Amino acid sequence: MAMSFQQNEVNGLAEQPNGLFKPSGGALACMVNSEIGAVLAVMRRNVRWGVHYASDDEQIEHSLIISFKELRKKIFSWKNHWHTIDPVLYLQPFLDVIKSDETGAPITGVALSSVYKILNLQILDSETVNVDNALHLIVDAVTSCRFEVTDPASEEVVLMKILQVLLACMKNKASVSLNNHHVCSIVNTCFRIVHQASSKSELLQRISRHTMHELVRCIFSHLPELDTKRHELARGNMSSPNIKDDMAARSHTLEEKPNIDGYPSAESDKKKNENAHGKDSTFSADSSMMDPYGVPSMVEIFHFLCSLLNVMENIEVGPRSNPIAYHEDVPLFALGLINSAIELGGASFGNHPKLLALIQEELFYNLMQFGLSMSPLILSTVCSIVLNLYHHLRTKLKLQLEAFISCVLLRIAQSKYGASYQLQEVAMEALIDFCRQPMFVTELYANYDCDISCSNVFEGLANLLSRSAFPVNSPLSAMNTLALDGLIALVQGMAERIGHDSSGSGEASLELEEYKPFWTQRCNDYGEPLQWVPFVHNMKNIKRKLMIGVDHFNRDPKKGLEFLQGLNLLPDKLEPRSVACFFRYTTGLDKNLIGDFLGSHDEFCVQVLHEFARTFDFRDINLDTALRIFLETFRLPGESQKIQRVLEAFAESYFEQSPDILVNKDAALLLSYSIIMLNTDQHNAQVKKKMSEEDFIRNNRKINGGNDLPRDFLSELYHSICENEIRMVPDQSGAVAVLTRSHWIGLTHKSKHTSPFIVADSGSHLDYDLFAICSGPAIAAISVVFDHAEQEDILQSCIDGFLAIAKLSASYNLGEVLDDLVVSLCKFTTLLHPSFSEKSILYFGDDIKAKMATVAVFTIANRYSDHIRSGWRNILDCILSLQKIGLLPARLPSDATDELESSPDNDQVKKSSTNSPASQVPASIPSRKSSGIMGVLAYCYLLMRKNLHPNPQKNSLLLLVRALVVAAGRPLKGNNSLEDEDTAVFCLELLIAITLNNRDRIMLLWQYVYEHIANVVQSTVMPCTLVEKAVFGLLRICQRLLPYKENLTDELLKSLQLVLKLDARVADAYCEQITQEVMHLVKANAMQIRSHMGWRTIISLLSITARHPEASEAGFETLSYIMSEGAHLSPANYVLCVNAARQFAESRVGNVERSVKSLDLMSGSVVCLVTWFHQTKEAAGEEAVIKMSQDILEMWMRLIQGLRKVCIDSREEVRNHAILLLQRCLTGVDGIHIPSDLWLQCFDLVIFTLLDELPEMAQQHSPKDYRSMEGSMVLSLKLLSKAFLQSLLDLSQSNSFCQLWLKVLGLMKTSGILVPSDPVGGDSFWQLTWLHVKNISPSLQLEVFPSEEHAKAGCSPLPDGNVLILRYNFFTEQTKQKISEIKAGLDEAEALIRKMDLEARGLQPNIKAVLLAKLREYKSDLNNLKNEVKRIASTNLNQAARDELLEAGMADTLTASADQRDRLLMSTGKLNNSSNRIRESRQVMLETEELGVSLLQDLHQQRQSLLHADNTLHGVDDNVSRSKRVVISMSRRMSRNKWIIGAIISVLVLAIVLVLYFKLSK
Repeated sequence: MAMSFQQNEVNGLAEQPNGLFKPSGGALACMVNSEIGAVLAVMRRNVRWGVHYASDDEQIEHSLIISFKELRKKIFSWKNHWHTIDPVLYLQPFLDVIKSDETGAPITGVALSSVYKILNLQILDSETVNVDNALHLIVDAVTSCRFEVTDPASEEVVLMKILQVLLACMKNKASVSLNNHHVCSIVNTCFRIVHQASSKSELLQRISRHTMHELVRCIFSHLPELDTKRHELARGNMSSPNIKDDMAARSHTLEEKPNIDGYPSAESDKKKNENAHGKDSTFSADSSMMDPYGVPSMVEIFHFLCSLLNVMENIEVGPRSNPIAYHEDVPLFALGLINSAIELGGASFGNHPKLLALIQEELFYNLMQFGLSMSPLILSTVCSIVLNLYHHLRTKLKLQLEAFISCVLLRIAQSKYGASYQLQEVAMEALIDFCRQPMFVTELYANYDCDISCSNVFEGLANLLSRSAFPVNSPLSAMNTLALDGLIALVQGMAERIGHDSSGSGEASLELEEYKPFWTQRCNDYGEPLQWVPFVHNMKNIKRKLMIGVDHFNRDPKKGLEFLQGLNLLPDKLEPRSVACFFRYTTGLDKNLIGDFLGSHDEFCVQVLHEFARTFDFRDINLDTALRIFLETFRLPGESQKIQRVLEAFAESYFEQSPDILVNKDAALLLSYSIIMLNTDQHNAQVKKKMSEEDFIRNNRKINGGNDLPRDFLSELYHSICENEIRMVPDQSGAVAVLTRSHWIGLTHKSKHTSPFIVADSGSHLDYDLFAICSGPAIAAISVVFDHAEQEDILQSCIDGFLAIAKLSASYNLGEVLDDLVVSLCKFTTLLHPSFSEKSILYFGDDIKAKMATVAVFTIANRYSDHIRSGWRNILDCILSLQKIGLLPARLPSDATDELESSPDNDQVKKSSTNSPASQVPASIPSRKSSGIMGVLAYCYLLMRKNLHPNPQKNSLLLLVRALVVAAGRPLKGNNSLEDEDTAVFCLELLIAITLNNRDRIMLLWQYVYEHIANVVQSTVMPCTLVEKAVFGLLRICQRLLPYKENLTDELLKSLQLVLKLDARVADAYCEQITQEVMHLVKANAMQIRSHMGWRTIISLLSITARHPEASEAGFETLSYIMSEGAHLSPANYVLCVNAARQFAESRVGNVERSVKSLDLMSGSVVCLVTWFHQTKEAAGEEAVIKMSQDILEMWMRLIQGLRKVCIDSREEVRNHAILLLQRCLTGVDGIHIPSDLWLQCFDLVIFTLLDELPEMAQQHSPKDYRSMEGSMVLSLKLLSKAFLQSLLDLSQSNSFCQLWLKVLGLMKTSGILVPSDPVGGDSFWQLTWLHVKNISPSLQLEVFPSEEHAKAGCSPLPDGNVLILRYNFFTEQTKQKISEIKAGLDEAEALIRKMDLEARGLQPNIKAVLLAKLREYKSDLNNLKNEVKRIASTNLNQAARDELLEAGMADTLTASADQRDRLLMSTGKLNNSSNRIRESRQVMLETEELGVSLLQDLHQQRQSLLHADNTLHGVDDNVSRSKRVVISMSRRMSRNKWIIGAIISVLVLAIVLVLYFKLSK
């Protein structure tokens, strides 16, 4: 039996309820039977429970044993019907043993183990019959457990089993059947055991406390599942003694058992709690306590837990007590329970007003008190609770959270109140935990810093973290590290939110145009960021200006109010209401000045005083509370008259709002005076004899309109003033004052009227403002920590902070902040130190800080290059330092460009990230340096290569280019070396690479790039690397950018003129390479070169190569590519290409074959001229056709002139070939109409000149070469004859034909062809020629070959009549052409007027009338012009003029022609005037059209505004309808819930009646 007992004890202590399975009926019977046997075995060991003999010698057993035996008989008959059996039948014997005061500890312990086992087997569930009654009996029996104490060990076992059974009851599935009363009883019993365990073993203490935590978790875990209906509790049922009074109301308690624990302080502690709260009601007074457990029991339990925090006020410290240990133990236990409840209840606390009120008032006040304790452990627990409250209930605790953060955490972290270093660490850790919450800083700023009635909490937090991070003495302390973590968590949180919304920067500060009341202004929708974000921006702008006004007011109230008027924060004419609101809602004002102002006798000040009193809400609050709230906002003046005026205003306002007890305002005034006197009497140390309650009541007799005030009312006022002082001198800073009970009352009252708490979503709505506040201090603080830190993890944290700040600066376009960051980091790289050299690289390799800073600099430059401004100089200095000592590859700048050229998608270069594969790190890093820095250098190398593709913003790119130009230096004119040529070359390559990779921004930086390259080119007189990089870099820029920048083609090609300006020595050294680059440029971009200027530059470069031995071949190849088959010939480059080909033809550098090919290129270009001439017919406009034809004829003329120059070449093959090609060009232009004037010019400038030059050349040559010149002259004569015959028809119509003919004949005479001769045997050429000429013109021979006696002054190859006819025909054609032009202009004017008429008719009536009147005038003028043209061009007049011309002779003909010409000129003038008027009308029409378009746009915008307003109204209507439906559904639900509750109550009443009936019937 002993073994069984011990085993049951052990099992009872070790087992935990799991509910994983439910045994069968037979198994349950066996289990219950075993428990019965165990209890009976233990009972029989005691003689008391043996057999008793009656008087008749009959054996009589004890009733407890009999009940067990009766139960044993029944259990096996129930089999599988256990769920239909009343649990009371098999629980009652065990419960009787537990309640019996005759049983000892072992028996009671075994019975408790049996009950625990039954509960643990999950026999009882919600479907079990009469389970609620069974649980009630178990709770009643266990909470009133009685037993005899035999030894301390057995007693502790029983107490532990009591805890187990009570916890099993709460965790059982049927626990929902428990009512609020039983739950409170369970908690009370467990707490009393915790209290008693303080004198017991450590094991019992730990188990009791653990059980208490489990109970609280179990109870409050059901809070989120409860119905949202709020249970109203009767007044007074929230006091903590109710839990304990429940036990006092019972006749059997644990304390009534003799020698249970010998701890007499529990009852006294209960009485002290009762006295402290002044309440003595029991649960029996509240019917809700008998309902199924829910909110009422949780309210009682939570209030009881809060009241445990007040135990410090009631504990008497004895000589042997340890107040420090006790003060830590009890609050820590209570705070732990409260924290568990809040963790599990969560946001559901906010759905129940009583629970929320407990948190807002009593709990937070106690948390504030304990937050200022000297115990780091308590402060840590308090901070954990506040963090949970912020997470779940921050919308309900706006001012409470502000008070805790400002008055506890920030001030302790600032080492105020004499806080120890450990407390500072705890406070700083708590602040960091808050900062790690996703939207904490945003909500802090929006709710407090942007609220005029709250302090700037975020600014205080940012300043604290920045100051605390600064190390006072090296090395760093734990506080410095903690502050650094908080600062980094703050900026990293903002960096992570980047990109979550479209809003990026804060709104600009706007000046207030006029005063508008803003003191109690509220946002329309605090849940919509589009509404509250602009609202808080506006309020922050107002608050910022208001704080300046506060500073002025505290120095001089009058000037301060005037200053606020100037800012439109107060009306121009001061109003009492606005000044009162300024005093009431503005923080930071000197409360002494406010009191003096309000107490002044000035009429305006009195009005302000009354308005000030009306700003308070005194409804439903006691007079002493109202007076506390009122006097908290200012310092009550010392003069009696001022005090009277202030109290009169207060009494009037209070009586208007709370006239419940007081009959008039005089009663309120007298009672207020009495309260102030009582406050002075009770809390002034100089007053020895204190006023008693009777004295106070007696002093206030007959003040309520001649009647006495209720005694209870005065007694309550007396005790309130005695317990909590009204502070007459409020603390200016608001630091300590808010921690007193009086000021806490004011704060809780203010929290009911404050603006709602803004809950921010994951967007970065206010991060711009937050970052603007903390960026500067953050960079300074992190930089100082980075400078003093030695640990690698701290250094890495600093780098993370730097990168987060860089990301934020780039996202919000804060270039100055980013530049400051870059400057700070560059200093830590040690690369900018003047003494940095190759020897320093060894120290650099061992310096972790320098390497990390270097990597960070290049990471920032790579990621955020488009936002860096002046920081580029420092970055470039670092790069140049690495380059000077040879740590960067020589081809670093060109590597990125080459890589980009090989990319198939090179026009979409992205900014590279820093997370690059290791395989991309270049392997060729100089091995002569320390291997410890290879990783850093490789990383920086990769970042630099990628950073050459930045495509940054305009300002950043421009500053980068400027920095490169400055770093490159400026070479001196005439000096062939730079101060540092390697640096200049490196910078130039970087500059070219950046230019190539930013082709979209080339217009921005081209000027600086061009000027730098030009400076290098023009100042270099000897070949060197710098000028080579400059020239070929310029050519690469042109090659790469020409396909993408058509608008910059001319500018780029013009820049190549720098090559033409190279010094002769430099040009000669690089001529071949330059020509090769030009060839590649032309072959790749010939289609993009369209302008004459661009081609002129290219052809000039090619022309230079014609006489260069090495470059001529590439130059001719390029020219052939352009001219072959006219592939890339155009009017823009035709003449240039012909001249270049002529130069190559004349050049002696190449062989004759190249010259012949050059001539073929020139001759072949005629095909292009013919093609272009045919294309001119398709051009629009006659003027364009004429212009294009003239240009083509000019190009043809330039071609034959160029060929003519080659026709006198000294090389026979070249000369003869040129003459043949010239002949082909003159005779092979059938597709081009060449006018006679041009033919005449061609004969004069080309053919005749050639025929003159060839004989001269023959005379200069030796007789040996004359034969070759004779062949050339024969070819030239053939050229003359063929050209003359080809153009004879056109030339015959020319007035100068006679001169041409005479020149031809003269040339024949000079050449000996046409000379007088008497050949033998036939007619000579001379005679035959003149024989036919005389038939046409008898006098021609004398004119051509005049003799001395027959000389004449003139010559006319044609009869005079024929000449007149030709002139007349020419004049007629010219007239027809002019008339056709005039008619075309008239038609165009008519079409334009018709179009203007249509457009004018679509405008507004007032504009249309004016325009139509002008159009009628234009139409009339146009008709007159048409009639005039018809009259001039009429057929009759023309015929008459012709007849008159033919009949009257030359004089009349000339006269008529002159008249007609005058009339045509007059008509043309009129047409020109009409055209001008039409153009003016068109301009007016265009302006009118623009005006009409703008009017239509305005109307469209107004229509959109109306549509938007209509949509908004529809949305509001829908919301109202939806709200109405919700209200209706809620009312229906409430009615249904009422019926359900009524039904439940009826069922419970019926069940109770039935239970009583069955019990009484037994």
